Amino acid sequence: MQEHIVIIGNGISGVTTARHIRKASDKKITIISSETDYFFSRTALMYVYMGHMKYEHTKPYEDYFWKKNRIDLKRAFVKNVDHQNKQLHLSGGEQMSYDKLVLAVGSKPNKFGWPGENLNGVQGLYSKQDLDLLEKNAPNNETCKRAVVVGGGLIGIEMVEMLLTRDIPVTFLVREHSFWNSVLPEGESAMLNRHIKSHHVDLRLGVNLESIQGDAQGNVTSIIIKETGEEIACDVVGLTAGVTPNVDFLKNSGIGIGRGVKVNPMLETNIKDIYAIGDCAEQHEGINGRRPIEAVWYTGRMMGEALAQTLTGNPTPYNPGHWFNSAKFMDIEYQTYGWVFAKPKAGNTHFHWIHKDDDKCITIEMEETSRTFLGINNFDIRLRHELLDKWLTEGRSTDYVLEHLKDANFDPEFYKHYESEILEAYNKAYGTSIVPKKKSWKRIFA
Repeated sequence: MQEHIVIIGNGISGVTTARHIRKASDKKITIISSETDYFFSRTALMYVYMGHMKYEHTKPYEDYFWKKNRIDLKRAFVKNVDHQNKQLHLSGGEQMSYDKLVLAVGSKPNKFGWPGENLNGVQGLYSKQDLDLLEKNAPNNETCKRAVVVGGGLIGIEMVEMLLTRDIPVTFLVREHSFWNSVLPEGESAMLNRHIKSHHVDLRLGVNLESIQGDAQGNVTSIIIKETGEEIACDVVGLTAGVTPNVDFLKNSGIGIGRGVKVNPMLETNIKDIYAIGDCAEQHEGINGRRPIEAVWYTGRMMGEALAQTLTGNPTPYNPGHWFNSAKFMDIEYQTYGWVFAKPKAGNTHFHWIHKDDDKCITIEMEETSRTFLGINNFDIRLRHELLDKWLTEGRSTDYVLEHLKDANFDPEFYKHYESEILEAYNKAYGTSIVPKKKSWKRIFA
């Protein structure tokens, strides 16, 4: 009898699993989602609101792709999992049986019990429904005369940028004393503070939300800042203080739950034939020093690829390799490879360079005595992922990395480069006399 693999969640991790199972087998595959009929690029949702593309353009595959590849799509909400009988109970009373189950149910925006957090006009920014809600709540600056965004992370800055494209004034409440300084070193965080303010954002640092006020119709009217008692009138409040795994429906299922669904490196839960991947999966222990939960697009894809191998007869542990990520802070692109902490770990040090225009910088974390290269953050300077990954694996020195920085530079030919300025600063800081090597395509593709 044909094995039936059911995947709950049609995000990047669930869809990657389905595609790779189909490439390697003839198994019956069903994807269940309550969010949308078809897979879309979650990271592109902001560009729909900003008018750069239509929602249809966020779908990487044509709608006929799924039928052609014999992947059944089911629009439904899973109420609970009966693992003893291998049954799913869906909204509306329907049931579905499975042979193997993949939980790829993603995250949901955090709420912290703020008074007024359920008023009309208060929302997160994660799902297609959130995008639709923002279009309704803040279509223009006549309906939304001011918005307040709470939470100084990547989702928060995205929401601020989205609202600014419709000329909606924004107050940005950040709990920390500098933007994202729990992740970024001081120099980078300070540069972003200045950049955010240069876009006429009312950036409030070191403050917390006390409450959200509403009118008799249940609509948002203002927020109160905890530290000062200041009341700020607004029509929309964006709650973007992080996300948490979307696992409430599994709490009485017998499946091991921590903050997320507990899994081992094979992405197996404590229940036979049930697996978890993506934002909702929580490793018992972080792999290679990484966090147990990584709500990042590419890790969901990598988990999906690994699990599909296992489900088609080639057991494959999840191995995320060296940490990397990328994002955008309004006009400034950001990449990170390896480990660069907000403050260097014991025995390590930081080299920081910032351009005089105040919109480009790098920070390198290295071992203090050997100057072994451990990671780099780069803002508005693109570097080649594969080469940085290779240098990290080879344990190269920072001297070597900077000497060959032209190899790593990914900018098009006619863009200005900054290797000489960076090396001049490094030589001055460490008493070296390193000269940049000419770019070598032979080394790049070696």
